[in-house]
Amino acid sequence: MTNRDVRLSRGELKALLLSDEDGFRKVLQTVVQEALEAEMTEAIGAEKGERTTERVGYRSGYYERKLVTRVGVLELRV
Repeated sequence: MTNRDVRLSRGELKALLLSDEDGFRKVLQTVVQEALEAEMTEAIGAEKGERTTERVGYRSGYYERKLVTRVGVLELRV
């Protein structure tokens, strides 16, 4: 599985979450989108645009989907 390392200081995270009423929804949307990207990379066996001999498929674009959660509607690219 692809490891993605995102580092924020406590102050940066607090500022992001409290910046507006949608702060937590935006953070959650980013986390879910990154998880979807990592899952696709693992399933295909290569990063987007990467050429490898281990590649077992291809990405054929994205489409928009909405995920309804308790913190609001997340707009995701699937």
